[in-house]
Amino acid sequence: MQGAPHPGFWVVLALLVLAAVAGGLYYFLMRPAGGGPPEQAKAGFGARQGGFRGAGKGELGMARPVPVVAEAARSADVGVYVSALGSVTPLATVTVRSRVDGELRRILFREGQMVRAGDLLAEIDPRSYQVQLAQAEAQMQRDQALLKNAQIDVERYRKLFRQDSIARQQLDTQEALVRQYEGTVKVDQALIDNARLQLSYCRITAPISGRLGLRQVDAGNMLRANDANGVVLIAQLQPISVVFAIPEDNLPMLMRKLRAGERLTVDVYDRADKVKLASGMLITADNQVDPATGTVRLKAQFTNRDLGLFPNQFVNVRLLLELRKDATMIPAAAVQRGTPGTFVYVVKEDRSVELRPVKLGPAQDERIAIDAGLAPGELVVVDGADKLRAGTRVDTAGRAPPGAPRNGAGRKGGGWRGPPGSGPPAAN
Repeated sequence: MQGAPHPGFWVVLALLVLAAVAGGLYYFLMRPAGGGPPEQAKAGFGARQGGFRGAGKGELGMARPVPVVAEAARSADVGVYVSALGSVTPLATVTVRSRVDGELRRILFREGQMVRAGDLLAEIDPRSYQVQLAQAEAQMQRDQALLKNAQIDVERYRKLFRQDSIARQQLDTQEALVRQYEGTVKVDQALIDNARLQLSYCRITAPISGRLGLRQVDAGNMLRANDANGVVLIAQLQPISVVFAIPEDNLPMLMRKLRAGERLTVDVYDRADKVKLASGMLITADNQVDPATGTVRLKAQFTNRDLGLFPNQFVNVRLLLELRKDATMIPAAAVQRGTPGTFVYVVKEDRSVELRPVKLGPAQDERIAIDAGLAPGELVVVDGADKLRAGTRVDTAGRAPPGAPRNGAGRKGGGWRGPPGSGPPAAN
């Protein structure tokens, strides 16, 4: 009976199996693709080893192009804007109050109504003032009769004085009485005018054109001339103004343009700075700089035909100080910031990128002007710059911008956004 194998047998068997596996692996890795001598096998192993260790490299160890989105710089007009926070201010705001005391009989307006200057808004009971006017007119009639009688007497006294029938003193007294009655008649006329004026105040009219606010008193209440609340508030909305402040650093350029008679455009936006509410013109600047904030207040005026601006409304203001013609414009997303400062990646003809320092100009919407460092027509990387270095090869047709279709046409249109009629650079 044969005994069990010696324990060393299994050890030797395991070593043989491992050696066979290692030899097969070595042969597989060292064997060239088309066969050949060992020198070619070693070269093939080095190339394959480079293929395993070089992420993003091809069969010959060359870097694969990085897919990016690129766009050509173009010429366009760009405005130099100054942004500020502003408040809508009516050109005039008037609290309509009664100028006489009396009972409010009728209210002839609706809250929120647009009115014109002179429109009748309310009426106060006029009867007491009509009585005062009648009294003043009656008093004047009496005094006019006395004046007429005194004038007749003075003519008679003058005739008697010429006949030497009365003394000079008696004639002088009668003439003084005539002058006294003439003064009395003038006082009576003033009383009549005042009574008519007070009576006219019983009709409360709009002093300016504008929009009415909420009614402050109801019909049937007694109004006093010194009531603080008044009857209603009128705000002039057409036209309307916006008051805002800009830094004093912008003041020299602004004043030069105002002295030259230029009309500067002012645009206002809502609180979120998204929706444009109106466009108007700058009217004037304040006569002093606020030392606490280093700003100067400006006022702009708007026609406000659609009533889009409301008194005391908070708005974002953009003042157009200058319009630069044919500026070089690129998407703001193409601008990178780092140790060299602000720069962009420019795609060259061989489809490699160049790190190009640029000097930034004013921004407009999602684009920015380049004052120096870039020419119109040059291609800049808009998306995918985080994986680039100077000299990196890129593929401008292999990556679509966000939201573009996934088909081939979409990628082509999104990857290359150069000037009309141009195409992507030819592949090397």
